[in-house]
Amino acid sequence: MTQVFVAIGSNVDPATRMVQAARQIKRRYAGARFSRCYRNPAFGFEGADFLNAVAGFDSTLSIADLLRSLREIETQCGRGPADAKWGPRSMDLDLLLYGDVVGVGPGYALPRRDLLQRVYMLGPLAELAPDWPYPPSGPPVRTLWEALSKSAHVLLPLDLDLNAA
Repeated sequence: MTQVFVAIGSNVDPATRMVQAARQIKRRYAGARFSRCYRNPAFGFEGADFLNAVAGFDSTLSIADLLRSLREIETQCGRGPADAKWGPRSMDLDLLLYGDVVGVGPGYALPRRDLLQRVYMLGPLAELAPDWPYPPSGPPVRTLWEALSKSAHVLLPLDLDLNAA
């Protein structure tokens, strides 16, 4: 089993889509747990605010199979194959960490390259797994979160509990 962390985000009917994604993740990955949901402004384009969270779960899938599974969940949540990378999204699932794997492959880089610059990813990850060492043997995620400048991005915690979804 490999411990996996996945960012979840939506800015198209986001509360509904976040719950829908959480349910799909829980169906596929027993024991999945979720950070709080946060609202934050769109990043990289003008658009409606996003809701973001991080899921953590164990998986026996290869990275390629896990990425296929995440794309299937995105599709079930309304994301189309032609949806813009930097535009409104009904669902965006991004693989952040896959155990202590460090590397690049088709469609991924681990750890996710922008994880340490994105408040909306690192903050929820630090909440969910504060003592997780940044791969391969770096400082705990909590330490990286504490060092990150948060002035450029606002995270507003919400009462949307994905663990209860």
